[in-house]
Amino acid sequence: MPTAADFEKMLEAGRDNALLRFSLGSAYLKDGEPARAIEHLRRAVEHDPKYSAAWKLLGRALTDVEDWAAALAAYRQGIAVAEGRGDVQAAKEMTVFAKRIEKRLG
Repeated sequence: MPTAADFEKMLEAGRDNALLRFSLGSAYLKDGEPARAIEHLRRAVEHDPKYSAAWKLLGRALTDVEDWAAALAAYRQGIAVAEGRGDVQAAKEMTVFAKRIEKRLG
């Protein structure tokens, strides 16, 4: 299984795309580094604004750093993207996460 360091090497070699950035974000999240994950997940959705899995992971990373407003915005964008693509399961999951944040924010 590739590590964040492996993905960073690919990035340094000039490969930069949504999947690589998503993979980097996922690896950093697994390593307990949500702030570093956020940077790469934001780039992933810049590369491909219709990447619902990246929106979902971005929301999770932002939740991990307790940036509630940004997490809610990421989930809402992700829900719109997922619904537009017919990705019902991802939309449902992000809706649950968004409602938890809305409840937390009052």
